[in-house]
Amino acid sequence: MVLLNRLKYRSIDGGSWNMVNVTNAKGKHDLLDLKPYTEYEFQIASKLHLHKGIWSDWSESLRTQTPEEEPTGMLDVWYMKQHINYNKQQISLFWKNLSVSEARGKILHYQVALQEVAGGKVPLQNITEHTSWTWVIPRTGSWTATVSAANSKGSSLPARINITDLCGAGLLAPHHVSAHSEGVDNMVVTWKPPGKAVQEYVVEWRELHPEGSTQPPLNWLRSASSSVSALISENIKPYVCYEIHVYALSGDQAGCSSIWGSSKHKAPLNGPHIHAITEEKGGILISWNRIPAQEQMGCILHYRIYWKERDSDSQPQLCEIPYRISQNSHSINSLQPRVTYILWMTALTAAGESPRGNEREFYLQGKANWSAFVAPSICIAVITVSIFSVRYFRQKVFVLLSALRPQWYSRKIPDPANSTWAKKYPTMEEKTQFPVERLLTAGHTPEEPETLVINEVIHQVAPAFRHPHRLKWPERQQGVQGHCTSVEDIAPPRALTAETRQLGDLYKMLGGRVPDSKPGSQVSPLTVLPVDFLPTHEGYLPSNIDYLPSHEAAVPDPLEELEPQHISLSVFPSSSLHPLSFSCSEKLTLDQLKMGCGSLML
Repeated sequence: MVLLNRLKYRSIDGGSWNMVNVTNAKGKHDLLDLKPYTEYEFQIASKLHLHKGIWSDWSESLRTQTPEEEPTGMLDVWYMKQHINYNKQQISLFWKNLSVSEARGKILHYQVALQEVAGGKVPLQNITEHTSWTWVIPRTGSWTATVSAANSKGSSLPARINITDLCGAGLLAPHHVSAHSEGVDNMVVTWKPPGKAVQEYVVEWRELHPEGSTQPPLNWLRSASSSVSALISENIKPYVCYEIHVYALSGDQAGCSSIWGSSKHKAPLNGPHIHAITEEKGGILISWNRIPAQEQMGCILHYRIYWKERDSDSQPQLCEIPYRISQNSHSINSLQPRVTYILWMTALTAAGESPRGNEREFYLQGKANWSAFVAPSICIAVITVSIFSVRYFRQKVFVLLSALRPQWYSRKIPDPANSTWAKKYPTMEEKTQFPVERLLTAGHTPEEPETLVINEVIHQVAPAFRHPHRLKWPERQQGVQGHCTSVEDIAPPRALTAETRQLGDLYKMLGGRVPDSKPGSQVSPLTVLPVDFLPTHEGYLPSNIDYLPSHEAAVPDPLEELEPQHISLSVFPSSSLHPLSFSCSEKLTLDQLKMGCGSLML
C-alpha cells in the first residue's frame, strides 16, 4: 500500500511548480488556492514506506482547467465624441478586456447603457460581444455611460464614465507636450501639469493614417495625477506616425493637448504626387495626393513646393508648408503672369527630405486682379472726398490748380477790338454801310451821334393781328406832334409763324431822334419795324434788318426837336434786357457792342 504521495502543479502560463505532500490520501486531495478558470498542469510521485525506500518517477502531466467564477473588477472605459450637426453628436465607447484573473471565466458579452443624467428617460441599452459601441444622441443635456462584462456565472460591476467635452476646459490643458522614441517599439510622452488640480491623466494614441481603415484603433492608458510622463508601448510600430493626446480630468471637466510622434523614423521614400494645378485669384492652387502610409516612414512635418521657369538655370524658389496647416492643397500668389513654370514637391520628416515627386508644367495666364485694384481705388476716393469736404483744403487745391494752369488757357474773354475784322473795318467803312448803323443813326450827322433810350415795360399779350393805333406824343412848348406808320404800310404781308404772331404786339416801335434836340425843332418821323425784324427766340438779330420803307429814310430837319421817345419791349424778362444808353461815333465797332444770351449791352 502506498503510504506517501508527492503532488506538484502549476499554471500553464509558465508559473513555478507548487509541491504538496499527501499521506494516506487514498487517491484524493483537494487544492483550494487555485485560480478560477485557469488551466493547470499536475504531476505526482509515490513511495511505499514513510522513511524507507525511494520515490517513484513523476507521472505524466495532467492538464485541466479550473471552473469559472463571477468576474471581478471593472472595465477600463474610454470614449470619443464627434459633432454631427447642430443638435446631434456621435458617442463612441471603447473598453479594454478584463484580465484572465478578473474575468474568472469566458466573457460571453458586454452590457452597455447610455443614459441622460437629468432627463429621467429610459437608458439606451445594448449587449455586444465587441469592445466598442457607437450611438448618436442629442447634444443637449449631460450623459453618462456604464459598461459591464458577463460570463456564465454572472456579471462584473459596471464601469461608469461621464460624457463631457474632453477639450472644453482650457485651464486644464497640459503644457509643453512632447513625444520621443524610447527604443523601437516604445515612446515616452512628457508634459507639464496645468494650473488647476487634476484627478488623473489619460494618454491616448492612434495611427494618424491607418491603411485600409476609416476608424483607427484607439489606445489609451491612465496615469496618476502626480505624473508628468508616460511610457506607451501597446500597439506601437516603427516608422508609423501616431497622433497623441494628453487629457487632464477633473470631475466633469477636462482639458487636452496633442502632439505627433513615432518610435522610429527616416526620410520618406517618395514625394507627393501633384495631380492638379488651377489658376485662381491671380495665383495658382496646387493639389496633391497624400503619400501612402507605408512610404511616409514616420511623421511628416513639412511639405516643400519648388518652382522655376522652364529652360532656366537659376535656383528654384520654394515654399515650405507645415503639414498640419495643409495636407493636400496650397495656394501660391508670387508667380509672374505669362510665364511657363515647372513645379514639384517633397516631404520632410525629422530624419530628412524625400526625393522630389512628379513634375508639372503650368502657364499662368495672368488675369486681372480686380480686388487688388478696386480696394486701393476705394480708399483713395474716400480720402479725396474727405479732403475736399473741408472748405479750407478745397480752396487751397483750387489756388494750386490755378497756379499750374497753362498760359494758353484763360477764363478771360478776348477783346473783339483786337480782331482782324475790327482792324480792317475802317478801310471798308466808305464802301459798306451796315444795316444796324443805318437803323440806329439814319438822318443824323456824323459829328453828333444819337442817344437811343429804351425802357422795358411788361405788356399783356394781345391778339396776334391787332391793328396798331396812331400814337400821340405829348406836347412840349410848341405842342409838336409825331406820327406812326402801321405795319401794313411799311412791310408787305408775310406768312407769320405761331411764335411770331404771339410776339407781334409785344414789339411796337423802335425810333430815334436827332442829336441836337432844341426847342422848336421838328419831330423826326418815328420808324416802326416789322414784327419779323425783331430778335428771334435764339437771341440774334435777323438778317433782314436793313429792310426799311423808302419813305421813312428821309433825313429830318436838324432844327426840328423831338421829345425823347420811350419804346417798350416785353419779349425778354426784366433782368435780360437793359436800357441801351450809349454814344458812338459815325462807326459802330465790336468793341462798343457786347451781346450775350442774358443781356444786350452797348
